[in-house]
Amino acid sequence: MTIERVAVIGAGTMGAGIAQVCAQAGWKTNLYDAFPEGLERGMDRIESFWEKGIARGKTTPEQRDEWATMLTPVSDLAEAVSEADLVIEAVPEIPELKHSIFAQLDELAPPHAVLGTNTSSLSIADIAAVTKRPEQVIGMHFFNPVPIMKLLELVQHDRTSQTTIATAQSAGAAMGKTTILVKDIPGFATSRLGVVLGNEAIRMLADGVASAKDIDTAMVLGYKHPMGPLALTDLVGLDVRRDILLNLQRSFNDDAYAPHPLLERLVSEGRLGKKTGKGIYDWSSGQAEETSLE
Repeated sequence: MTIERVAVIGAGTMGAGIAQVCAQAGWKTNLYDAFPEGLERGMDRIESFWEKGIARGKTTPEQRDEWATMLTPVSDLAEAVSEADLVIEAVPEIPELKHSIFAQLDELAPPHAVLGTNTSSLSIADIAAVTKRPEQVIGMHFFNPVPIMKLLELVQHDRTSQTTIATAQSAGAAMGKTTILVKDIPGFATSRLGVVLGNEAIRMLADGVASAKDIDTAMVLGYKHPMGPLALTDLVGLDVRRDILLNLQRSFNDDAYAPHPLLERLVSEGRLGKKTGKGIYDWSSGQAEETSLE
């Protein structure tokens, strides 16, 4: 299937990044959010990314202007998806919210449209089950920051069609992503590995094994990770990581996936990472600075 029009549902950090790469791929892209202030922040985030690219000599003003013509903020869901060939949902990891949105998408999107979800841990089959087109539903798990990270994890459930998989793979390639295809098992491949590493790093920090910076440096220099697990947890969001762990704990009935108490405490205190200015690190300066966890 040829993709010409895309709708992205949710204008948070992930949704804005997905909309950006869709526009850069040359598709007419509608970015939708239920909250006007969220939609405005998402558009501002994209514009800021493009401006920084120009300042660094990686993007030209002409490219930015061309991409901007492909991107439209939309505050009505029906309008956003009415002509879409591909819809990508990127709302918070709340099952009831995603199910509600997919039930609406099933009614509002064109019959041929592929419906993708950016969930990092929830069951694709359960999401697909609320629609009358489960064969057209697929997991499309992007990574933050979306415009930079090259991986796109595609997640197929038992009823995902080969046409849907091929369309998602083609879309990933057009966005400059390398795709992997995994089965619909809790945590998929990336989240299951990533959150376990991050949770263990938090355990080491709580046990006083080393400072956050030194734990992260160990993984960056010793294992060639582009970013340490604690800084990455701050970037993704401590609440997101906690929710993925809880989902894995429930799905596998295995307390090995239980979030460490330090992670739970930081979430309860509203220290969610870079998006709130403070998490495991202090991000108020724009960089990860050591901070007290007391």
